[in-house]
Amino acid sequence: MSKLLLIDDEREFVEMLSVVLKRAGNQMLEAFNGEDGIKIAKKEKPDVILLDINMPKMDGHEVALRLKNDEETKMIPIIIVTAKKDSETISRSFDLEVADYITKPFENSVLLEKIKKALSPRR
Repeated sequence: MSKLLLIDDEREFVEMLSVVLKRAGNQMLEAFNGEDGIKIAKKEKPDVILLDINMPKMDGHEVALRLKNDEETKMIPIIIVTAKKDSETISRSFDLEVADYITKPFENSVLLEKIKKALSPRR
């Protein structure tokens, strides 16, 4: 069983996706803003972080930057899960060394494959 951290300010999306990912055998951790997400990541050491870009106070790029610059969390794979499809956002995300990028809406099976791929180097 993998421990996944979902950081997204849309509560309905988090609840829906958590159900899907739990059914697939994962343990879920949830945060509704970047600051809480960073705290949970440092404390719980999830196997993969699923991170939205558009959030108030601290956007996903800032969260990813802080996680990647922290010795405790820099090796945790991050998958960006967002509605943003523009090339600048995608490029900036990969510059931050995220493991993958998926745009909403998406097929659950595609996200599960991306999670499996992100886990493979760590297993």
